[in-house]
Amino acid sequence: MVLVYVNDIHGRWNFDKIRAIYSRRYLLQNCAIEIFLANRRSVMFKFVDSQVVKKVINALPSVGIGKFYGAPRARVTSTLLPSRLVRKCNMTQKWINEEISNFEYLMFLNTIAGRTYNDLNQYPIFPWILTNYKSDQIDLKDPNNYRDLSKPIGALDPQRRSKFKTRYESWQDDGIPAFHYGTHYSTAGFTLAFCLRMEPFSTLFINMQGNKFDSPDRCFSSIAQAWQNCQQDTADVKELIPELFYQPEILLNSNKFDLGVTSEQEIVNDIKLPPWAKSCHDFIEIHRMALESKYVSQHLHEWIDLIFGYKQRGPEAISAMNIFYYLTYEGNCDLQAIQDPIMRTGIEQQIRNFGQTPSQLFMEPHPSRQFKSQSKDIIDRDVTMNLVVTNNVPLAFVHSCTNPSSMSASVITISSNQVTKNLAKISITYQLCDAVLGGGIEIDQALTTSSGVAQRRLGEPMDQSITPSTLCFCCICDNRFILACGYWDKSFKCFSTETGKLTQSIFGHWDIVTCLSSTVDIQSDGKDLIIVSGSRDATILVWSWNGRRERIVGENNVIGDAGAPKAIVTGHENGIVCVACNGELGLVASGSIGGPCLIHTLSGELLHVMSVPSYCQRPFQICVSDHGLIVVNFTDNKGYLIVFTSNGRLLYQRELQERILAMKLSTDGNFIVAGGFRKCVEIWQIRDLVPCHTMTVCDSSIRAIDLSHDERFVVAGLASGGLIAQSINLSKWSNSSFYS
Repeated sequence: MVLVYVNDIHGRWNFDKIRAIYSRRYLLQNCAIEIFLANRRSVMFKFVDSQVVKKVINALPSVGIGKFYGAPRARVTSTLLPSRLVRKCNMTQKWINEEISNFEYLMFLNTIAGRTYNDLNQYPIFPWILTNYKSDQIDLKDPNNYRDLSKPIGALDPQRRSKFKTRYESWQDDGIPAFHYGTHYSTAGFTLAFCLRMEPFSTLFINMQGNKFDSPDRCFSSIAQAWQNCQQDTADVKELIPELFYQPEILLNSNKFDLGVTSEQEIVNDIKLPPWAKSCHDFIEIHRMALESKYVSQHLHEWIDLIFGYKQRGPEAISAMNIFYYLTYEGNCDLQAIQDPIMRTGIEQQIRNFGQTPSQLFMEPHPSRQFKSQSKDIIDRDVTMNLVVTNNVPLAFVHSCTNPSSMSASVITISSNQVTKNLAKISITYQLCDAVLGGGIEIDQALTTSSGVAQRRLGEPMDQSITPSTLCFCCICDNRFILACGYWDKSFKCFSTETGKLTQSIFGHWDIVTCLSSTVDIQSDGKDLIIVSGSRDATILVWSWNGRRERIVGENNVIGDAGAPKAIVTGHENGIVCVACNGELGLVASGSIGGPCLIHTLSGELLHVMSVPSYCQRPFQICVSDHGLIVVNFTDNKGYLIVFTSNGRLLYQRELQERILAMKLSTDGNFIVAGGFRKCVEIWQIRDLVPCHTMTVCDSSIRAIDLSHDERFVVAGLASGGLIAQSINLSKWSNSSFYS
């Protein structure tokens, strides 16, 4: 039985594409598995019983639960009880040490505890965070704006808590154990109600409701009203779902469904937002900030104790008023032992309706998070380093690999004229900030001799129609290799950084390759990469870089393979001018002159056309953040910066004073660091595209830009051939907690 929500139940999945295998429950029985695939999809199968599950796991590849959680990659890992499996992983310690976010940790706990997107009855659970949904302004540093995470939803309101306590203490049914709550914090109905405006949830909701939407008065239509219901209605103790922290589209009636009119004659359409949120995206962004706030980080372990921990069952659950109907708990019903089909069907229906409690992961109190001391930044003043790399020859590309753990920590610059590409390498012994303050940066000694210069020269000439820019190059493998495009033979090429030697020419396009992008292949076992190339032939090709063989390989990874694209991306009518890929999201964003800006998957499936204004026809550069925002730099008139969602919806736009020629997004996706004809580095906050800071004016325009690994320095290449490194402190502009 296939439990994945697809149009048909027929599918074929190659064993070499399997990345993780989990044992799963279905209707509280240990009779299912969930398989995660390299294409970022998962499929869930239900079998007769647990013995069949073990046989199936033994017949599948020995991948365990994948590489991300630190557990041993063995078949036995896939069969462990969740309470044992969580101890095999390293994620709890990572969360305690602030190495991962609250969101990431909650997703981990949900996954280990059996929650899955492939079963609406076991959908991932997230907590209500805020209580203030009526003010015009909200301060995320004010504890009064947060919910008490040490209590279940049903025990937050004193009056309602008293009713639930009385119910439990006065319960007299010998056949059914006493409980506080007759409903659950997570059911298929609650999940569909939250997501009913977005397919496929809309269709699933209609099918559940008898081919119609629910009554308009019961429909999820207001954040504030939903919170109020959770405090007053004795039949409503639901928590939230992950989408309310990353998916603005569930709050919009983009499909124009007729959801009816309430008894107060109000048309049910988009979700009513709190006054402090200016848009659906704004609400999701602030809501996510609240989840990652210091208050929540200090108290999240208390909520974990209730949902996944030692307060889920037993005396501690009774004391915490956290007891639900007995059929929501694992182990209270063996469906295989029920011979009467009518009774069995009835029990199954009750399990579906009452919800299912996650598997218990912790038997002791969950440790709290440890906060790093806020030591004073060693850079308490503006620090600028200037260095001439190639006098009066523009620097077309800069790449900073400054992590001291790297064997080849350096800054790579590629200078450009129409004939050759000179490669300058700046050795860095320590972190960039230490080197600048201590004068420890020195020019690559190979450039002091004629033979050394020859080693640092990319000997292949570009086509005369190509102007070398930051879009034409990629540095990969800790600066050990350079990918370059723009050649007359319609290839892009790989060079050794150390010797300048050509190591591979990659062919596949029918016209000149104009832009390149690279990203980590998060589904690979090693240091593999995904390379994306855009061409004047209006296509984009997706390639695999094999980290072990240090070359682009074909689909079958055969020795001697000349390299073949793993996907062909189409949809543009004109030549591609810019492209960006993101391995975390599995997305490719691209732009063409006069044509659309498109969003594809890495497998080539067209997802969305960006809502580009008619006056923006010349995209120049695209960046994609790990949080799903896409920033496009247009060069029409004096230039425009526009921010889109990963679904192509326009969020923010700003007309520029001068064109931007290079930009880089901060790791957290909150800032744009850019430079161009204004001859200075500018820092923009992505939210509302607010300028934060303008740095020291340079002697010429900025052609290339990058950030150090710790984001404490920005490195920029100039049209004059100079290189500058300037100190920055993004935390200055990250501390805002007040929104209106």
